[in-house]
Amino acid sequence: MIGIKGKAVTGREDAIATFRSIVQNKTCTIDGGTVELSDCKMLILSEDVSDMIGEELSEWQLSGAFPLVVEIPPLSGSSAQHTRIVDAVRQAIGIKIQ
Repeated sequence: MIGIKGKAVTGREDAIATFRSIVQNKTCTIDGGTVELSDCKMLILSEDVSDMIGEELSEWQLSGAFPLVVEIPPLSGSSAQHTRIVDAVRQAIGIKIQ
């Protein structure tokens, strides 16, 4: 609707491979074509996908490199127990970003 390209992943291995392709190679295969992402500044992941790639995502977020990773609730709704590293850092240093 707003021109954002997306890709659905089918499991942990697919999620990790896609994440690595985006953050390391700056490319992603979507609808049979390769999309160049060298100018990509934000990557939006659903919470369930971010849970799948766990440690890979945490290391990337701590590196401070682009793209910035933003987690959103999946279509099924957010888990009350889901704690993101960004939330933990915000709580630890006492900042609130709205």
